[in-house]
Amino acid sequence: MEMTTPKDLTEALTAIDQDPDAVLLAGGTDVMIGVNFGETWPSHVVGLRRLAELTAWEGNRIGAGVTYRRLEKGPFAALAELSRTVGSPQIRNAGTIGGNLGTASPAGDALPFLAAVDAEVELASLNGRRTLPWHEFLVGVKRNAREPNELIVATILPEAMPPRQAFAKVGIRNAMVISTVSACLTRREDGTTTIALGSVAPTTIRARKAEAMISSEKSPTEAAIAEFGRLVSEEIKPISDHRSTAAYRRHAAGVLAKRLLERCL
Repeated sequence: MEMTTPKDLTEALTAIDQDPDAVLLAGGTDVMIGVNFGETWPSHVVGLRRLAELTAWEGNRIGAGVTYRRLEKGPFAALAELSRTVGSPQIRNAGTIGGNLGTASPAGDALPFLAAVDAEVELASLNGRRTLPWHEFLVGVKRNAREPNELIVATILPEAMPPRQAFAKVGIRNAMVISTVSACLTRREDGTTTIALGSVAPTTIRARKAEAMISSEKSPTEAAIAEFGRLVSEEIKPISDHRSTAAYRRHAAGVLAKRLLERCL
């Protein structure tokens, strides 16, 4: 196995430009699972831990190398909340938000937050930089729009973040578990509400009909909250697998939606 350890972003981009098949390694919490189980053995690994730009966090621009340990102490309530549920303390010290984007798993815990606030993903190559909205970046099950010669360098949150936000997930435990269903909800003072869900479709999904309905309710009644949960459960596209049935995921999504809305109200 060849190991390249670039000292700056230009060196890293040069390395992957010369070998687009190289495996990018930041925290390694996903890559090393495959290695440990003998499912993969990369011929070339490009280490990203020494890249200062990736670990920089300035306001609403979060570097791809920022760890969950740092995110759980940050100013964004739902992002901090979800970060505290990611793995063990050791995993949170290593795992990064960029790794979650790169893996693009439907169960990625950071992704519902990024979708709920309409975050963008910044990519860089030797040819320059480009920025994609989250829904154009996440294109399928463990598939994203990153080109082989590109590197995820940051995620960019909107300048005006919603003041009320909450995250929750369902699994066999509260933490150190892959989500059966996860959800992030935000609400603004004018009533505008967003909800994004994970583990219920091929990619992270927004429940747009449910959002439109509840956003028109300035002071939602119990009936409106119940209808919101029903619409969310109808909009998702779950499957049955070894972690859950599709029917349970529909039920759980509706329950989480109602609970998160009540918290934000």
